[in-house]
Amino acid sequence: MQFIIISGLSGAGKSKAASDLEDLGFYCVDNMPAEMIPQFASLCLATKGRFEKVALVTDVRSSMTFDSLFQSLDRLDEMHLEYSIFFIEASTEVIIKRFKETRRLHPLMRDGTPVLQAVERERQLLEPVRTRASAIIDTTNLSTGKLRGKLIDLVAGGVRERAMHVTVLSFGFKYGLPLDADLVFDVRFLPNPYYIPELKTQTGLDEPVRNFIFQYQQTKDFLEKTEDLLTFLLPNYVDEGKTDLVIAVGCTGGQHRSACIAKELYDFISRRGYCANLSHRDMNRSRG
Repeated sequence: MQFIIISGLSGAGKSKAASDLEDLGFYCVDNMPAEMIPQFASLCLATKGRFEKVALVTDVRSSMTFDSLFQSLDRLDEMHLEYSIFFIEASTEVIIKRFKETRRLHPLMRDGTPVLQAVERERQLLEPVRTRASAIIDTTNLSTGKLRGKLIDLVAGGVRERAMHVTVLSFGFKYGLPLDADLVFDVRFLPNPYYIPELKTQTGLDEPVRNFIFQYQQTKDFLEKTEDLLTFLLPNYVDEGKTDLVIAVGCTGGQHRSACIAKELYDFISRRGYCANLSHRDMNRSRG
C-alpha cells in the first residue's frame, strides 16, 4: 500500500497536492488528526486491497505540536507499514500574497497575530516535520501543472507516461470538428482511396487501403514528422500536468485516410508507454 502523509505550510499548496493525488487514484483525507492516523491505516489494511493508495493531510489545524504525529509515525513503523511524508512549502512572500489574494485568514491569525508573524511561527512549528520528510516540494515558482508533475515523479514509480491518457480519434471534416480535440491533424492532402472502386467500401483499417495510402512518399513523410512532433509534445504535456489528451485526425468522410493514420499514431503512442485508446467517430457513418 502506498501511504502518504502531506504536511507543510498553510498556503503552500497542500490541498492542491492532495487533489492531484486524488486524480492519480489516491484516496485522500484532508485535515486528519494525527492521533487517528494509525487507526485509519489499520482500517485501510483490513480492506485487503480496496485502499491501495492513500494520502492524508495533517498540519497546524490539527495540532500546535507534532508529538502526536511522531507517535503515530512510530506506530506505523511498528505495523511495518511503509509511508512517505511530502512536505509542501513556499517562500514567506508568496504565501502572504496567496492569503491576500484569497482573503483568507492564516490558521495562526485567529488570535490577532499579523500574517507575517503567523507564517514565520508556523515555519518554526513545522521544522521537526520538515526534517523527517521523504520529499520537500517548494511551490514558490511552481505552476499547478509543474506541481502535479513533481508528484507524478514521486508516486508513479518512474512511469510518468501512465499519468496521462491519450485518445486518438479519426473523424470526417464534413461532419464537423470534434469538440474535445486538443490537437487536430488534417490528412485530406493524401491521395484518397475513395475514388478506387475496389477500395471505396473498405476502411482505413483494411490492409488494401493501408497499402494504397502508404505507397506514397508524402504519407511516410507526414507520419515521420508527426511522430517526431508527438515525441516532443507528449512528455511536455505530462510535465504540465495534463491528464487527458485528444488527438484528432481528419479526412473528408472519416472512413479511409484518417482511420488509417489514426491507427498508426495510436500504435506509435502505445509503444512509447502511454495509456491510449483508438476511436473512429465517423468511419461507419461514411462507409458505403
